[in-house]
Amino acid sequence: MQEEMKIELKHSTVENLQLYSELLGKDVNRMLEEALELYFEAQQKRLLDKNLDNENMMTNLDYDEFWDGVDL
Repeated sequence: MQEEMKIELKHSTVENLQLYSELLGKDVNRMLEEALELYFEAQQKRLLDKNLDNENMMTNLDYDEFWDGVDL
């Protein structure tokens, strides 16, 4: 089941889509799909990096301080 979405673009964006579609010989829909794929990949990477940073902030101890006094 597909849900309809209303997408509004600035006039300049539509003009650029049409121009690049002609220059590159690509369908506007394909160009939008490619652009969104790149956007989603970049956002996923940003979120993963942010989560990694958050995990690293769980401790402010360096390696030696963390393991000080632990006998293995």
